Amino acid sequence: MDADVDLHVPAHRAETARGRVWPVLGVIAAGGALGAVARYAVSLALPAGAGGFPWGVFLVNVVGCALIGVLMVLVSERARDARTHPLVRPFLGVGVLGGFTTFSTYAVDAARLLERGPLAEGPARAGTALAYLAGTLVAALVAVWLAAVVTRAALDRREGRRGAPPPDAPQGRTEQRAAKGAAAR
Repeated sequence: MDADVDLHVPAHRAETARGRVWPVLGVIAAGGALGAVARYAVSLALPAGAGGFPWGVFLVNVVGCALIGVLMVLVSERARDARTHPLVRPFLGVGVLGGFTTFSTYAVDAARLLERGPLAEGPARAGTALAYLAGTLVAALVAVWLAAVVTRAALDRREGRRGAPPPDAPQGRTEQRAAKGAAAR
């Protein structure tokens, strides 16, 4: 169902346990419809001019990546227990954000910029296409990482754990040695 779900992990199977496949598919479809409508609204508000930089799709993909970073921390790292309904992640992550973000339009926009580029308009258009390709990739990766870091820090501050890793976070070698040394004493 969801690329980040490992069905070998019992907690991850909760989304599809006990015949919940159809409800999961239903919330994904409903969320996808909402996300697609939101993306369409952004495309109307920020239309890409002929051969211009597609700011609307760029914004949608970067904001969507930031939101998935927040969601994954909130749902996967911090609240994967009885408080979080098992349909939250499929609805918001796969549905809403999957429908909101768009790799296909990103690829088509880049191809159109390249097709109309060097031969029709000169190297400036090819530069726009390459800036769009690389800029979206870098901005999206930075957005998901930064949103996750900021969300973790905000939750740590709220929970009074300033700078402490999540309770189930794997320890580094330094922490493992310190724990072994403390246990030996």
